[in-house]
Amino acid sequence: MTAVDHPRADVIATPSAKPARSGKSLALALISGAAGAAVVLLASGRTWARATAVVAQGQLPQTASGQDVTGVPGALAIVGLAALVALFAVRGASRTAVAALLTLSGLGTVVGAYLGISDTAALREKAATATGLSDAGVQDVSHTFWPWTAVAGGVLLLVAGVLALLYGRYWPAMSGRYERAGAAPRGPRRAAPADPDRPEEMWKSLDRGEDPTR
Repeated sequence: MTAVDHPRADVIATPSAKPARSGKSLALALISGAAGAAVVLLASGRTWARATAVVAQGQLPQTASGQDVTGVPGALAIVGLAALVALFAVRGASRTAVAALLTLSGLGTVVGAYLGISDTAALREKAATATGLSDAGVQDVSHTFWPWTAVAGGVLLLVAGVLALLYGRYWPAMSGRYERAGAAPRGPRRAAPADPDRPEEMWKSLDRGEDPTR
């Protein structure tokens, strides 16, 4: 007799890994998206570039913040953060559309911040305002690390959007119904029994022709 082969352990069916992947991707997307938006908004308010404007009396130091250079990263970070929250209020095709918006917000933030790394237009505009000369030049131009920080924040938003596109259909959605588990439905309240000793009850008995003293 030939021995009956037992099924190998490596071919035994295992539970689907989708729930585990869904939970990990959800946590990663939330952390990545929230952190990315916060980093971009923080970087947008910091100094991105410095220079000096030359005038007859000497030199005037000039600085340009991220908002002075470009308002695109900050605006898209707010859009991305709103899209991240909206993901849990919608399902199906609507969730896919919101995930695409989140992805595009991250991509636009990266591009906008990257283009502002070497931008000097904001510095020249400030120099013209300070000197009153439309063609005022700037010198000793230097850039800080904050534009690169905004780029990194945009990458985090982009990662959150990609995760939402890939795994968003498995994520839970908010429910508008808040019911306590096991709570029995409440029926109509029963009226309290009338007290025959109360004056109004005695008068009612007399009206009905009854003797309240019995």
